[in-house]
Parts: sequence; C-alpha cells; structure tokens
Amino acid sequence: MIDLHMHSILSDGVLVPAELARRAEEIGCRFIAITDHVDQSNVGYVVESIVRFAENNDHGVKVFPGVEITHVSPGKIAGVVKAARAGGARIVLAHGETIVEPVKKGTNDAAIDAGVDIIAHPGLMTPESAEKAASAGVALEISGRRGHALTNGHVARTAMEAGAALVFNTDSHAPGDLMDREMALKAVRGAGLSGEEAEAVLARSQTLVEAIIGTV
Repeated sequence: MIDLHMHSILSDGVLVPAELARRAEEIGCRFIAITDHVDQSNVGYVVESIVRFAENNDHGVKVFPGVEITHVSPGKIAGVVKAARAGGARIVLAHGETIVEPVKKGTNDAAIDAGVDIIAHPGLMTPESAEKAASAGVALEISGRRGHALTNGHVARTAMEAGAALVFNTDSHAPGDLMDREMALKAVRGAGLSGEEAEAVLARSQTLVEAIIGTV
C-alpha cells in the first residue's frame, strides 16, 4: 500500500509524524507522504519540519516530505509550489475544488499549470481540466476522505474519459482514516471502477514513487 496524502499535527492532523508513520507501517504501507496544509505563510516551516522527520525516520515505512497547497489564490499557487520544492518537498499536492469547501474557482487549472504532482479531491472537475491534467502528467485523486469522496464517481469517470492518471489516497487526519490495501481497493471500486481498474489506480502511486526515487 502506498498513500501519498496524509496530515500530521503540523497542520490539522491529530498525530505527530512518528506515530502516523508507525500506524501506517502496521497496516502494511510501504511508502507514505506526509502532506500537511500550507500557504504562503507556513510553507517553509512545514516542509523543513517534515524533511527533518523523514531524514530521521527509523520505522519500516519510507516517508516522503510533501505538502498540500490549500486555499491559496490561483495566482499565487505557482509561487508556493516553487517554495515547497526548494525546501525539499518530494510530493506536491494542491487542495482541489472539492464541493464541501469554498475553494476558489480556477484552483484546479492553476495548480496543473504550476506543476503539482496530484490534484487532491478535484471535485466536479471539467473535462477540459481533466484533459489539461492528462497532458501535463498531473494525477487526479480518488479520495478516502468523507465529504471529499462525494465526487469520487465523477472524478473517476471524467479522468478516464480524458486519459488522466488516477491515484487513491486516504487524506488521513486521524488513526481511523488510515486504510489497508484491501479497504483501499473497495473504496476505489466504490467510485465505479472495476476490480482491474482499481488495481491500476493503486499501481499508479507506485509509478509516482518510482519517478521520485527510481525503481522500487
């Protein structure tokens, strides 16, 4: 199991990074990304803290430092992406246009243009935006998070029609949010995908990891 969207106490999660990593290890995760919420004000501090933990992590799960750029105005997203990568973030997510939060219109497109790796819970994404993501190599997320998951079926269908890559992440904030591989497959199938398609979605996360560190 690979999960590239998780939160610790460095934003709105309830666990310190060490406990988050240990709990992920216990349910069979091989790789995780800790992707706490950032904007212009805290990106340096958050990335530095996650990098420091990842460099000293001694659990049996590999931890990638990451961020989720959250509620940043579309015109400022590129600058935060640049700052996050400069600080050592290996995975950069954008908090997409979920239907359960007042995310500014245009966030999905601006994040794609800025070169993020994943659009988290992109909501009622348009076919044009999905095609843009496909062309840019940006993955679209099927979310395990309540609320955000309401549009998983739309995201899956729109992404597949556009040829965009899909990934599944839990968007964990607390211990009960974590999922093992069996539950993750069920969640992806719940978005309307077949068993074979769900397996391909989980495999896409490994492709992202390989792009970061080489063959795993």
